[in-house]
Formats: sequence, C-alpha cells, structure tokens
Amino acid sequence: MLEQLFSLATIVGILHSGVRLATPYLFASLGETFVQRSGVLNLGVDGIMLMGAFTGFYVVFRGHPLWWGVLAALGVGILMGLLMAVVSVTMQAEQGISGIGLYLFGLGLSSLLFKTLIGSVEGVSGFPRLHIPGLSDLPVVGPIFFDHNVLVYLAYLMVPLTWFTINKTTFGLKVRAVGHNPEAADSLGVSVDGIRYLTLMVGGALAGVAGASLSIGLLNVFQENMTNGLGFIAVALVYFGSWRAVGVLAGALLFSMVNALQLWVQVLDIPIPSDLAVMLPYLLTILVLALTARQIHQPAALAKPYERGE
Repeated sequence: MLEQLFSLATIVGILHSGVRLATPYLFASLGETFVQRSGVLNLGVDGIMLMGAFTGFYVVFRGHPLWWGVLAALGVGILMGLLMAVVSVTMQAEQGISGIGLYLFGLGLSSLLFKTLIGSVEGVSGFPRLHIPGLSDLPVVGPIFFDHNVLVYLAYLMVPLTWFTINKTTFGLKVRAVGHNPEAADSLGVSVDGIRYLTLMVGGALAGVAGASLSIGLLNVFQENMTNGLGFIAVALVYFGSWRAVGVLAGALLFSMVNALQLWVQVLDIPIPSDLAVMLPYLLTILVLALTARQIHQPAALAKPYERGE
C-alpha cells in the first residue's frame, strides 16, 4: 500500500488534486485579505460561500450558462458583504458576533432554498478542463498545472492581481491606511466607512465565487453545508499568510495538498483510520497557526469599529 502512495502516478495525482482543491481557498482568502487589511474581521465567509454555491448551482441547474452561475454567485456575495457592512460598519456591532450571525444566516437560507427549490442532490455539467496546447501534454508538469478548468486558473491569477491592487494602487493605499490608522486616514479625507464598505463587497464577491467554484467547478453538485467549514479555514489562511497575497497562496496550497493526501490515502485504502485522515488538514492548520502566532503583525485597527471624532 505504501509503495502505491509513493509511486510517481500517485504523487502526480496528489499534486494535481492539491492545485485544484486550492481554488475555493484562494478566492475566499484573497477576498478576506482585502476585508481584514481595511480593519474588518468577517467570520461570515462560510455563509457567503454557501449562498454563492447554491446560487451558482441553481442558475446552472435551471439551464442557464455556467458564467451566469458565476455572476449570480458574485452578485449574492456582494449583497451579503453589504449586509455585513451595514451591521458591522454602520451599526458598529461586534464584528465576531455579526460574522457568526452572517454565517448562520447563509447556512440556514441556503439549506431552506435547496430543500424548497431542488429537494434532493442533483448534478450539473460544470466547467470542463481546458486543454492548453503544448503545456497540457508536458510529462508530469502538464497534468499537475495545466489540466484544470478556467476557475482554477482564475483563482491563481487573483494572487498577483490582489498583490498589485493592495500594494501598487491608490485604492490599496487607502485600504492599508484605514486598516492601520483610521484616524489618520480620516484626517486626510479618506472615507473610512466607504473603504470598509468597498472591501466587504469585494470580499463578499470573491467568497461567492469561491462557493460557485465548489458547486459548478469542482464537485458539480450542491448539498447542505457543502463547504464544511471551509470559510473559517479561509479566514485562518489570511492570518497564516500574514495578510499578504503570496502568503495566502502558500497557505492555501499547503492546506489543499494535505487535503489531497488524505483523499488519496482513503482511495488507496491505506490502513489509516479514515477519521484521522480527514482530521489531518485541520490539525495542520492549528499547528501552523500556533507556531506562527508570535510572528504575526496584524493590521492595527483589525476588528475595531471606528467612529468619527473619537
């Protein structure tokens, strides 16, 4: 059994699966990076992902094009991001509690809509794999990196785009200023609430697309609570990556590779308890966060409501 696990074919399979499974983590974590860099903690990511997953799936299930499903998921994500903004920015509710409330809202509403509009687990034809001439046929490298659907490539494209937006644009400068010192940003004419509204909308949009990447990109089905806490892992990956796009990428790949490994362990029927195998990615996340906790320098105003004039 162990010989099979360390064979070239299995290693290529694990790496291919890891690259693919990182897709929803990347979308959700990069979106949350924008949110946290502006000083807001959104623990409702998982609920937004569930609503995005259902919305994207339902649009495709009703016979509409796949990209309509992605856009619908993106729109629902923006609306839920706005809801979080109203509660946590305008009403200045405690962000941790309001985020959990948003998660529960997304979990309950997605389950209700699923039972009402679909009723049972159904499948759809999701995004097909793209064959890239010349690259997809390369030995070893081709199957690992160039045998995926368009949402996978889009997720990885978001990494340099996020880095550039946060570090090289005026908008990114304002986001960093608001997250580090909202009083100083306000004194310079930057709308603290406006920036936080925008980042929550961006984060919600990407979380919605992350959900759609699950339901019509990776699994091609929708079922209740299909994210299984993935959104909370995405929030943790922002901390792991120290609020940097490249760090988030590293964390997403690490987590997805371990997840792919445990899936292959079960497929190959290696005598390791299945429950232990499923726990591996989560245990690794806790271990990595514990080891890097002292090195983390979070945005100074993270999770702190701002009221002008204080």
